[in-house]
Amino acid sequence: MNLSGAGLPFAGGPLHFAQCRLFGRNIPAEILSLEAAERRAPAALESLRTPRPAIAGLEPAKSGPGPLIMGIVNVTPDSFHDGGRLRPAAAIAHGRALAGAGAAILDVGGESTRPGAREVPVDEELERIMPVIEALAGDGLAVSVDTRKAAVMTAAVHAGARMINDVTALRHDPGSMACAAKLAVPVVLMHSRGTPETMQSMTHYDDLIMDVFDDLSARLADCLAAGLSRDNLLLDPGLGFAKMPEQSAALLRGMAHFHALGCPLLIGASRKGFVGKLTGAAATEDRLPGSLAAAMWAAQQGAAVLRVHDVAETAQTMAIFRSLCYKG
Repeated sequence: MNLSGAGLPFAGGPLHFAQCRLFGRNIPAEILSLEAAERRAPAALESLRTPRPAIAGLEPAKSGPGPLIMGIVNVTPDSFHDGGRLRPAAAIAHGRALAGAGAAILDVGGESTRPGAREVPVDEELERIMPVIEALAGDGLAVSVDTRKAAVMTAAVHAGARMINDVTALRHDPGSMACAAKLAVPVVLMHSRGTPETMQSMTHYDDLIMDVFDDLSARLADCLAAGLSRDNLLLDPGLGFAKMPEQSAALLRGMAHFHALGCPLLIGASRKGFVGKLTGAAATEDRLPGSLAAAMWAAQQGAAVLRVHDVAETAQTMAIFRSLCYKG
């Protein structure tokens, strides 16, 4: 991506690209001019330039174009950075504060999926999140439910959630694919392996970018075959999920590859372990500067949504990003 306006507009927006990278499994990567891409891969080039539909009906912020900010509202005792907000009143107040600070979407979750986390029973997860979703959606705010269970998806959407964020890409619960198709709201398909208890033992990849790409491509195909609309699907490469810190950094560095799948990308780098590894910040509380740098990079590479803990700081970073990228 470039900030100069040279080349073609990416996804109909103000970011532009002047070259394409042809890549695949077991073939040498090749940089193509736009003219060469038009000759050799016209459908792929058209996909890159075609405008994408609004996410959950949300247009770019009044402050200008750029990624939507998704604020994290954990209603858990054990999330890796900000667990412990179990009282509904505290979680509701936090969600409202994030919205006021610039979050376009509030991602409400009642089950931690950090490495080693235990599974939470459906009734307990619902007890945690339903009052929060009802209150925030009742305020007219765009709410996403962070869950891997069909029953929770259904209850949350009926309570006003506009979006589903599933770290297992609708794999964990056998009923979640049909449930998502019926609910017909946007769904984030995240790449992961195993469960929170096992995923950090599943970090071997033959070719990191291609393995994650092929997994997401296959899951995207499964969803389309099951009746989900492409216009309702977002993809997340899953930084930190069955990835070592160096692998998460490599995925973020190579995130533009995933635009070839033709769906908006959600990037969740906030406070994660790879930020600590790269910066030497062992405590999550010390990882804000690195998280903001990752957000700026992801925005420049065409991310559609940034999932973050620190909304006000990210919104300020995006204001600078917009002032550098966009004229007028």
